[in-house]
Amino acid sequence: MAVTALSLPSQQVGKARWSPEMVWGTILVIPYVVVFLGLVIWPVAYGLWLGSSPESYRTLFSDPIYLETVWNTIIFLGVGINLKLLLALLLSGYLASARPWIRWLSVIFILPWAVPSIPTIFSFRWMLNSEWGMFNNLLWTLFGIEGPWWLVKPDLAFGSVIFVHIWKYLPFWTLILLAGRMAIPTDLYEAARIDGASPLQQFWYVTWPQLRNLYITSTLLSTIWSLGDFNSVYLLTGGGPADKTHVLATLGIRYAFSLQQLGTGVATVITALPFLIPLVILLLRRLGGRVEQ
Repeated sequence: MAVTALSLPSQQVGKARWSPEMVWGTILVIPYVVVFLGLVIWPVAYGLWLGSSPESYRTLFSDPIYLETVWNTIIFLGVGINLKLLLALLLSGYLASARPWIRWLSVIFILPWAVPSIPTIFSFRWMLNSEWGMFNNLLWTLFGIEGPWWLVKPDLAFGSVIFVHIWKYLPFWTLILLAGRMAIPTDLYEAARIDGASPLQQFWYVTWPQLRNLYITSTLLSTIWSLGDFNSVYLLTGGGPADKTHVLATLGIRYAFSLQQLGTGVATVITALPFLIPLVILLLRRLGGRVEQ
């Protein structure tokens, strides 16, 4: 049997390529392309150009504050994220209860995440004030003891930063894990109870295997977001006292605006890429694997 290949005339091919739908589609896409180039590609390229000077990195690496800031960033990510996700895992089990009042509690619980960062973190800054803050006043009124210097001593100040970060973003990750718990079939729990499994065994053999991938993915995503968390540090301590509570996100602002060294500020942010890029690759691989499955 002979197969005859049909070919369209060149004029018809040209018309097919530039149909009215294609023309209008191109016209409507152009504004988005322009916005993307102007607000994403150009700022990123300009920032990389500003941070490409070797002098900026020599200034940065010779500053002892930078090494301390890197260590602060590692502690901030390691302690803040792991503690936050662990608490979210525990609280998601509590909020998964079918009791009616749990729903009202969930609405109140999500408020710290829903309210903007500026008023909430400034409220903590007022409450942690060593002289007339609410926490120290309560300690004096109830127990007759003087409260610590929360935002004056570096260790307490940095611990307060981690606490505020966890308090602010814990509700979001709790709801994410709560949604994962609600997607687990109840038949698995019924079968486990029939087999005599205790609540701890139900969690270990039923809940955790179902939530493990979501928990790991949430940890990676939270690490990426927390690496750029500027508000929790800057609004509470401003990097003080004596520049002891800076993380890379706030140290870059210090160089760029306080010290008027824009190139060094951009270089500070660029040095976070060795932390960021592997996390993004791992996250994309995990999400890609989930899509393929």
